[in-house]
Amino acid sequence: MTNPIGSRALIDIQPAERLQGLPEQFFAKLVGKANAQAAKGRDVINLGQGNPDTPTPSHIVEAMQKASADPKYHKYPPFRGFPFLKEAVAKRYKEDYGVELDPETEVAILFGGKTGLIEISQCLLNPGDLCLVPDPGYPDYWSGVSLAGARMSFMPLLESHAFLPDYSQVSEEDRRDAKLMFINYPNNPTGAVATPEFYKQTVEFAAANGIVVSSDFAYGALGFDGKRPVSFLQTPGAKEVGVEFYTLSKTYNMAGWRVGFALGNRTVVELINTIQDHYYCSLFGGIQEAASAALTGSQQSVAELNALYQSRREAVFSALDEIGWKAARPGGSFFCWLPVPDGHTSESFADLLLEQADVVVAPGIGFGTHGEGYVRLGLLSSEERLKEAILRIGKLGLFS
Repeated sequence: MTNPIGSRALIDIQPAERLQGLPEQFFAKLVGKANAQAAKGRDVINLGQGNPDTPTPSHIVEAMQKASADPKYHKYPPFRGFPFLKEAVAKRYKEDYGVELDPETEVAILFGGKTGLIEISQCLLNPGDLCLVPDPGYPDYWSGVSLAGARMSFMPLLESHAFLPDYSQVSEEDRRDAKLMFINYPNNPTGAVATPEFYKQTVEFAAANGIVVSSDFAYGALGFDGKRPVSFLQTPGAKEVGVEFYTLSKTYNMAGWRVGFALGNRTVVELINTIQDHYYCSLFGGIQEAASAALTGSQQSVAELNALYQSRREAVFSALDEIGWKAARPGGSFFCWLPVPDGHTSESFADLLLEQADVVVAPGIGFGTHGEGYVRLGLLSSEERLKEAILRIGKLGLFS
């Protein structure tokens, strides 16, 4: 009798419905296109992704190296993480934003901010429930809602409204049905920043309609022109209606370390801790100690990183001015949101830049319907390479 293993399937394996309903991973397709061009031997400048290009500060790496040799971290960590890391992020929020957080009840440790943004939908939404989602916005919000079997209603982010949702335009039906909403400032993909007045409106809107707010603050340390981005939790009443997701990925160039937090409302934090009790056994203790060192040590590296991105922003926009590509400077994050020229969709324009200029940008349609007409460019290469990318685009004669 021959062994059928490896030659054919013994059973018909069908994915669960929750997987069949997941949205397409748009950026996997983008990476595939870029890699195909690079495989031809082309000098591709990839500005389409959001992966920090400079290393983690040395004092954080050294803290990890030392901690990894400590036998106490070779055992299972506490399910909900070490208290010292929760205390460290609470200390950072107090120093940076004047926000008081109880480390025990108002902080959950996450395997990166993305994990929490997926988990909160699973914690709060039942099949058929409604979530308000920004458009354009981070596509993984959609993934969490889909995994929960819930529905989405999109809040347009328009340039005419400073890329902030206009709550007066949310229908009565959506106000009544929504249980959760996502906001994200500094914004991915637009680079817009929020104001204290906007957050005040958000708290009022959420409280009046019984909607939990999920504030994605991944780019919270990256603000330009001497202005620190505002935290949602600085708003009176914010902790009563929602949570904020914070990550070390962008602040300390720790994207690969996967350290994030859910902060604020005690009930929501407990729900996230509960679901994680079933998924995980917290982060490796050595990473937690290094993360604590990042949060409690010198913040000079954060200031230097912010200055680096601002310098890159100025280099890009000087080059854009030279080729006649007009756009508004971002107020925060490390993204530029640029209008496409007449006669192109965001995807056709992105394809053109890849094929004829060897430059990768992210088509706005990948972030939602209202992302059409724009592309996202990341400030994630040297000034020389950024200027070279804009120069290549200028040679196509699209903006003259």
